[in-house]
Amino acid sequence: MAKDFVYRGKTFEELRAIPMEEFIKMLPSRQRRTMKRGLTSAQKKLLEKIRQRKDGDKLIRTKNREMIVLPEIVGTKIGIYDGKEYKAVTLTQEMIGHVLGEFALTRRKVQHGSPGFGATRASKFVPLK
Repeated sequence: MAKDFVYRGKTFEELRAIPMEEFIKMLPSRQRRTMKRGLTSAQKKLLEKIRQRKDGDKLIRTKNREMIVLPEIVGTKIGIYDGKEYKAVTLTQEMIGHVLGEFALTRRKVQHGSPGFGATRASKFVPLK
C-alpha cells in the first residue's frame, strides 16, 4: 500500500493550489528567509525556462545550485552543475523545500591509478602487496 506524499500536513495537490506566500511560510528557516528576500535574476530565469518547457523529457541545464525546489517545478528533469559536469536529476515530491545543490555533490572520493606515461622513476615504483 503506497503512502501519499504529505509536506507539513498538506498533500501535493494542496501545495500546488496554495499561493506562494503561504507556501513560503511552510519552508524551513533558511529557505524561508531566502524566498522572503525574493528570487535572484538567475533563479527567475530558470523558473521561466521551466515554465516554458513543460514536456518533462527535455533536460534543462543550470549552474544555479541555490534554487529551492518548489511544487510547480516537480516532475521536471534538470541538469545540475557539480563543478565538472551536469548531473541529471528528476525532481520528485520528496525534494520540495530542498536546494538543487544537495542533489549534485561537488566532492567525490579520489581513486588514484597507476603512474602514467612520463612519470619519474621514483613515482613509477608501486609496492606489491
